[in-house]
Amino acid sequence: MIFKVITATINVQMLEKVESRLKDFGVPGVSISATRGYGVYKNFLRRDWLETHARIQIYAPQSRVDEIVEAIMETAYAGLEDDGNIAVGPVDALYRISDKEK
Repeated sequence: MIFKVITATINVQMLEKVESRLKDFGVPGVSISATRGYGVYKNFLRRDWLETHARIQIYAPQSRVDEIVEAIMETAYAGLEDDGNIAVGPVDALYRISDKEK
C-alpha cells in the first residue's frame, strides 16, 4: 500500500473544528503541534511578524489523500490570509514501533 504524508498548517482557532471533522471522517490518527511562522500573512504589529498556527500531520493511504485534504480545506477555510496551507508528500516507509512492522 502506498502512503502519503499530509501536513496542514492552519489557524489555531479552526483546530477544534478540523479535529472533529477528521474524527468523524474516520482518519485513524493525527499528530498536532504548535508552530510559528509567517507566509502570505504577516502580523506587522509584532516585532518578529510570527504568528502561532497549528500543524496537523497525517499518514494516509494514497487512495484517501484527496478526500482528507478536501475535508481539511472545507473546515479550516475562513477566507482570511492566515487560513494556512496543506502539503502532500511521499512516504518511503512507515513503521509501527510497537510491533516493529513495516
